[in-house]
Amino acid sequence: MKVAFIGLGVMGAPMARNLLKAGHEVTGFDVVNKGLDALVEAGGNRAGTIKAALEGAEVAITMLPDSPQVEEVAFAEEGLLASAKAGLLYIDNSSIAPPVARRVSAAARARGLRPLDAPVSGGEAGAIEGSLSIMVGGKAEDFEAARALLEAMGSTVAHVGGDGAGQTVKVANQLVVAGVIEAVAEATVLLQASDVDVPAALDVLAGGLAGNRILDRKRASMLAGDFTPGFRVDLHHKDLGNLLATAREVGVSLPLGGLVAELMAALRARGGGSLDHSALLLLVQAMSGRDGSGQK
Repeated sequence: MKVAFIGLGVMGAPMARNLLKAGHEVTGFDVVNKGLDALVEAGGNRAGTIKAALEGAEVAITMLPDSPQVEEVAFAEEGLLASAKAGLLYIDNSSIAPPVARRVSAAARARGLRPLDAPVSGGEAGAIEGSLSIMVGGKAEDFEAARALLEAMGSTVAHVGGDGAGQTVKVANQLVVAGVIEAVAEATVLLQASDVDVPAALDVLAGGLAGNRILDRKRASMLAGDFTPGFRVDLHHKDLGNLLATAREVGVSLPLGGLVAELMAALRARGGGSLDHSALLLLVQAMSGRDGSGQK
């Protein structure tokens, strides 16, 4: 299929490359050249505007940082909704507030487009590997039309409901991820303060009922103090804000969600916004009076 891909950052660039590997024709647009250069090197095309990227496209995919950027791309004078032809399949892989997703989908549908909100989970590694988990809201028939594209980027792809449902599932995902990172961080600091072999102890945890993807993917880098971002604290902070707003909207209590949101905000306030979200370990170490190696 002919795809316009808008937003070629840490996640978008490898996702677009996986579409190329699957045989799709991809034309990219971004305000930063780095992702565009990488796309062209991989066999894709470069566009200078959103309108140019959409010329002849059957599908438009956006992968943008937050709600304001999605709204800007969608509603600009020569943006996606104004430039796309009726019948175009519009997949938003960004993680944004569910009400914004519903508003953008309604506007897209009014112009004859076929919108899907399809946020992803799995971080940079999942984007590179094509092993993302993709949760999709929108019409079932549009999901089926998009399935092959989504499966080129993810290994777990599910239709979870109508407009905005994908974003609702994503904020639930971010609650679980943040909660598990905090639990792993606290366990690590406890082990560092005790007379145990910490790497061996974490290996044991990873192999038992306490096993989880955070331990699998991040325990080595956490112990090494390497917080090169696969998913930035700033973005997780944004997602947890959307989580709490969604909880208020539907009238549920999320005590753990509130706590991890505060912890992520505290890490960000200490200057950790550009670090990987596994840097919650640094916050727990600081709260415990310990340095980055876990020593007093």
